[in-house]
Amino acid sequence: MLPCAMAAILALALPYAPDARAGRSCEPRKLTPRTLETSLGLAGKTLEALEASGARVVVLARAGQDLRKYGLHYSHLGLAYRTPAGAWRVVHKLNHCGTAQASLYRQGLGEFFLDDLWRHEAAWAVPTPEVQARLLALLGDDARIATLHQRRYSIVSYAWGQTYQQSNQWAIETLAMAMEPAASTRGRAQAWLQRKGYQPTVLRLGPLTRMGGRLSAANVAFDDHPDAKRFTDRIETVTVDSVFQWLQRSGLAGAPVSLQP
Repeated sequence: MLPCAMAAILALALPYAPDARAGRSCEPRKLTPRTLETSLGLAGKTLEALEASGARVVVLARAGQDLRKYGLHYSHLGLAYRTPAGAWRVVHKLNHCGTAQASLYRQGLGEFFLDDLWRHEAAWAVPTPEVQARLLALLGDDARIATLHQRRYSIVSYAWGQTYQQSNQWAIETLAMAMEPAASTRGRAQAWLQRKGYQPTVLRLGPLTRMGGRLSAANVAFDDHPDAKRFTDRIETVTVDSVFQWLQRSGLAGAPVSLQP
């Protein structure tokens, strides 16, 4: 039987999840008691740490894929906030089972970590009080969080493009809109990010890798990248690691904190 604390986290999280399959692999895979316990244990420890931090909003990440060959540690981030009732929710963007479409979700911590994670580890950066206040003002509003959302999805979408939008890209563009109300379009949000010194990760992907990815997966596209960069194997995209580095470098948030169950 699950410990009471884990059961409580599960009860808090799952009723708020708009899609019980959201964020998980589409392969038929049985959820084992061990995986359930480990994932909820991670959610429980994260909850305790967030409560102890005194933060109201954090940029929260998980390690869903093994990206070590690209020099990356985390794969996906969302914007987590504490509701007036005291519960923590995570707003993030998820791809629909490998298709070229994605939607926004509002989930509890249990659902956020109840995934086919490659490594059970959480990480977050605590924004400054001003950034937290601005994000908190919009994260509870379904209409506002969708302002810059582009349903067309590519996991390697160009950081400064608008044809597609991947999950981490939506998160920092929305952060930009929170900080600069005039940034009500993706172009303006990206301009703000550039002014603030955000630098995307440059992936070195050769033509065979690019072609294989485009032919084998609907959620991978490279045609939004400028030819001068794409044909010299430079794929610039938004990664969790680059976001954490930028948040600390720009003074918008502190150094990231990580934990394991």
